Formats: sequence, C-alpha cells, structure tokens
Amino acid sequence: MTEKIIKPIPITKNNFSQFGDMISTKDIKPLEINNGYPKDVLDLYNQSFKSAEDDKYMKELFFCVIENKSMADELICGCLENWEYNRVAIVDKILLRMGVSEIYHMDDIPPKVSISEMVEIAKVFSTEESSRFVNGILDTIYKNHESKN
Repeated sequence: MTEKIIKPIPITKNNFSQFGDMISTKDIKPLEINNGYPKDVLDLYNQSFKSAEDDKYMKELFFCVIENKSMADELICGCLENWEYNRVAIVDKILLRMGVSEIYHMDDIPPKVSISEMVEIAKVFSTEESSRFVNGILDTIYKNHESKN
C-alpha cells in the first residue's frame, strides 16, 4: 500500500477558499465526532492560524455549517438513493454540509467553485469513491436550488 504524501498548500488569492474549506473540515469534524462546543473548536483553530482574512472566512463558513446543519442534512438525504445517511462517511457529511452552506448562504462563492473544491478535498481526505459521491450530491442540490430560483 502506498501512502499519500500531502504537501502544504501555499495560501494565495486563487486558492484561499479551498484553504478555508480544509481548515473548516478539520475544525468541524470534532463537533461531529464528539459533540464539541463550537467555541472550544474555534479556540483550537486560533492556536494554529493568525491571518485575519483566513479567520473571517473560516468563522463565517464554520458557523454557517453549524446553523444550517439540519437544512443541509435534509437536502443531502433527499439526494441519497439506496443509501442511508448514517452510513455516509463523516468527512463526506462535513464536505456536503460545507458545500450546501456555500451554495445556499455564501453568495460570494460561485456554486461550481464550491462543488469543485469539495470534490478536491474529498480526493485527499476521504475514500476513493468519495469525490464522485460528493460531486453527484452537491451537483444535484445545486441544480435543484437553481430550478427553484
């Protein structure tokens, strides 16, 4: 078995959103696993990163995901075929919730960019099949959202 080598990603204006997504994935996962308190999780984040721009984006996405978790889960469940939500990998749930939050609530991020970023993060941090799964679910959610507007 070959190990994946994860290289640090330099933060630039072109990949800032992706960087924020990775940080939020790292920060939101403890909430999902052990029902941690948002403030405690953010305190852990603040020990690692100091950029005001990163901090603003990360907090916005972090709290957007928390505040809209139920709505995101309903949308995700509506797209699952022959699969139970409790069987979805935790990282995939987090990425899907982040994607839904960006599509529905963060107008400054183009939905296609959000979907693409979640797919790329899934390729690195989740299972081999996750990128296609995340892409299919988020694309369906985006198309449904667009058809209602």
